[in-house]
Amino acid sequence: MMGRVFPTVIPHGRTARRLSWVHLPPLVRRAVEQRLGSPVVDAVSQDGGYTPGFASVLTCDDGTRTFVKAASTKAQRLFADAYREEARKLAGLPAGVPAPGLLWTDEVADWFLLATEYVDARAPHRPWTAEDLASASAMTVTIAESLTPAPGIALDSAVDDFASWPALWDRVTHPRRDELRALADRYAEVVAGDTLVHTDIRDDNILVRPDGSALLCDWTWPTVGAAWLDSLILLIGPRGDGLDVDAHIAAHPLLASVPAEDVDVFLALILGYFAASADQPVPATSPHLRAAQAWQRDVIDHWLAERRGWHA
Repeated sequence: MMGRVFPTVIPHGRTARRLSWVHLPPLVRRAVEQRLGSPVVDAVSQDGGYTPGFASVLTCDDGTRTFVKAASTKAQRLFADAYREEARKLAGLPAGVPAPGLLWTDEVADWFLLATEYVDARAPHRPWTAEDLASASAMTVTIAESLTPAPGIALDSAVDDFASWPALWDRVTHPRRDELRALADRYAEVVAGDTLVHTDIRDDNILVRPDGSALLCDWTWPTVGAAWLDSLILLIGPRGDGLDVDAHIAAHPLLASVPAEDVDVFLALILGYFAASADQPVPATSPHLRAAQAWQRDVIDHWLAERRGWHA
């Protein structure tokens, strides 16, 4: 059964303003080619996401392909630091996790470089399809199984990482703000766990291969928490595109056993985050970021209200 569809003009797959290969400094391009072992003959920018760093599939003269990210540690320090953190966390993932493998990192002329395996794959279709949701959902289950207990990567707990989020409701105007804040205040009893959780699962971070299996990219913000969190976060996009995610939850190997109230607590927590974030100024480096956050806010708001009978 289809649910409500939340329309959007967000250009999925084209939301990022990224540097292109030709705009990297010559010294950086030469260093990349030396690491790749062959001259680059083609570069295809991956323009999903909301950061301005270089992120392209590079094809070399010898026919090999590699996904390379790069950011200036001076002009783009925030993003260079994020790439550095991503590399640290990728390096600590155990074998079997459905994620492109880290190949190498480098620092050249004030630029941080990160290379991962090229994957012959696509992003999930938008609007989401039931088939792509099934692929991505199976991926989140595998990730939870592979990363429980969390590997020995230095990470904070979800209880600590989300500690400031309930108070975000104080910055938001909402007719049920007090009820939502009360729900969000209970987050610690819900998010605690011993699983490494990705926390940033969206269509632009997922790759679906021709065989239907899926991989997860952009491991910048993982935390240690409850095993089911990623599986629920995944459902925001499909819910907004009209898929029946409550039926999906009922049949899900991780989500089906989660108390409904726990799901609502976590939804209230992340709704406050998206609501407060969407109200911030639009960054010049990411023109679609606030619109994407506002869309997720509206989807979660309607979903949670429906779950709690607030539309009646």
